[in-house]
Amino acid sequence: MAYTTSAMKDHLGQTTRSDTWWLNPAAMALTFVVFVIYATWAALQSDFYTYPRGSEHYTYLSPFYSPPFQEYFPNINAFKIFPAFWVVWLPIAFRLTCYYGRKAYFRSIMMSPPACAVGKGERGYRGETALPWILNNMHRYFLYLIAVLVVFHWFHFFQAFRFFPDHRAAEFGMGVGTLVIVADTVLLTLYVGSCHSFRHIIGGNVDCFSCARGGELRHKSWKGVSWLNQYHNLFFWASLITVGFADLYIRMCAMGIWTDVRFF
Repeated sequence: MAYTTSAMKDHLGQTTRSDTWWLNPAAMALTFVVFVIYATWAALQSDFYTYPRGSEHYTYLSPFYSPPFQEYFPNINAFKIFPAFWVVWLPIAFRLTCYYGRKAYFRSIMMSPPACAVGKGERGYRGETALPWILNNMHRYFLYLIAVLVVFHWFHFFQAFRFFPDHRAAEFGMGVGTLVIVADTVLLTLYVGSCHSFRHIIGGNVDCFSCARGGELRHKSWKGVSWLNQYHNLFFWASLITVGFADLYIRMCAMGIWTDVRFF
């Protein structure tokens, strides 16, 4: 189906499309708004982010509070004040500068444009040459930092299999919360691992794989990341939802509203 674009730039939402083009940006906008409201509220609580709550031997840690700087640096009071904010700024920066993320919030939140062949109104656009959009060029540097965050997620991934019954020595186990943390960790890893910048680091800057050091291994790695990259948008949304649900689940269990069912 062909769409005409002449004169559409004058009126927001003007289009000749007859399909339900608005469903996708509306769903994305709703997801963004709900997540931002919940994440902000959860980060301000500074409590109920471990299960069991208040124990130094906890099994589950909310991903909003990982790494727990307040535990690693107990003598620094700044880390005790809203400890989640020392963590969440990084995934926020990474997602806001993400190539797919830009498309998602430009279409859903800023409606610039809301969909292909749909008017966005008269708006000036200078590309990524001025603030704040020039900050999108820092995406690769945020990638380096969030890789460290992924490592901590994997640390807490294994910690989620350690239970401390009656404050005794740790024993291996698995509960519903373990599966929630596993889903969050795996999907975050896939989201970061399918990043366009990561793909470029692996092999996008190589003109000849056979000429490069470790060329065969690097080529296989690049093909693997390229395969993941085609699902980058799926991992973006899936990891966004699971990270929020992981905090919600741990918070509800710590508050005694939900009961964590342990399988063994």
